[in-house]
Amino acid sequence: MAKGSFFSLFRKNKQNDAEQASAEKDHEQHEQQQEAQQEQELEHETVASDARSEEPSVAEVAAPDAAEICAQVTAESKAAEQAKQPETQSKPSLWKRLTAGLRKTSSAIGDGLWGIFKDKKIDDDLFEELETQLLTADIGVPTTLKIVERLTEQANRKQLKDSAELFKLLQQDMTDILSPVAQPLTIPADHQGPYVILMVGVNGVGKTTTIGKLAQQFKREGKSVMLAAGDTFRAAAVEQLQVWGQRNDIPVVAQHTGADSASVIYDAVEAAKARGVDVLIADTAGRLQNKAHLMDELKKVVRVMRKLDENAPHEVMLTLDAGTGQNAISQAKLFTEAVGVSGITLTKLDGTAKGGVIFAIADQFNIPIRYIGVGEGIDDLRQFDAQEFVDALFQRELKETQPS
Repeated sequence: MAKGSFFSLFRKNKQNDAEQASAEKDHEQHEQQQEAQQEQELEHETVASDARSEEPSVAEVAAPDAAEICAQVTAESKAAEQAKQPETQSKPSLWKRLTAGLRKTSSAIGDGLWGIFKDKKIDDDLFEELETQLLTADIGVPTTLKIVERLTEQANRKQLKDSAELFKLLQQDMTDILSPVAQPLTIPADHQGPYVILMVGVNGVGKTTTIGKLAQQFKREGKSVMLAAGDTFRAAAVEQLQVWGQRNDIPVVAQHTGADSASVIYDAVEAAKARGVDVLIADTAGRLQNKAHLMDELKKVVRVMRKLDENAPHEVMLTLDAGTGQNAISQAKLFTEAVGVSGITLTKLDGTAKGGVIFAIADQFNIPIRYIGVGEGIDDLRQFDAQEFVDALFQRELKETQPS
């Protein structure tokens, strides 16, 4: 590969870093605006909040009356109702839903990359175009460099002349990046006491929705489930969990808005142990205005849990929004440093062309990716399978490169 292409890439790095910093600043400003709006909403709920009991309760609640809350839980309610229907999906239909959900990312990666390789000569220009396309797909600078360097080495070593053959090697390399982290969440059959899953992530990534879908999937497997409304800062988060619980016969431990999150989760662990619950899923706050405070709060939650179970939480699952692109990398660093993330769920892949960030996450953190979200339905929260994912990205291109 020509040195010029690497130098051009490194010249772009500073610009990319500046753009990333700017994007992070914009993201935090958006979070601040979102929190300000939530605080205004909470002012209208003060009287109702004060009237609630300070003690936690396993929710037997009515659906919220507030129009704003109802609007926020519409998608969750539809998905919850779907869970009650008989499971009639066949494997082909599930595959079709996966490929449909990944259409935007597939256009950025599969279609974009095949356009570079199709009927092209293997030369420095091809590799430079490859660099640009990988960066455009949000795969990130470090991972892009590794991919291009490995592919260049293979092309030279095998003295390849056929770009279609090189394209197949690229697909295999991308699969190899994801395969080590494609590890489903499994609860040991001999696990004693509730298996505690602590859900972490910033506001707006789909954390609460993911909790509801996970709860339904565990119920399908015959496990008893309890939810803990630990995001006490947002009234909407508490109400969303309560709607999921009420409509699907799942108990929810909750307190009033503004209560101590660690206290709520402590009582939830205690209740889950007393009731012999198999799985406890605990929500947490995700505001970023004061990162130090957020991290201290999460550390406190873990300390409090361990007073009742020294091994809890058994899973710390980070929810990331694929649409945030490289900001997801910053979030992964933040939460990994704070509480030691053991699994990742990447949501909203159906609504973005930035799904390439999954390769950067896998390459840089080597944290198991448990689930991906490719739609609103219960079944659209899928266990992550590396080969299936790459095949879905390159489905059309795979057909074109097959020998006739």
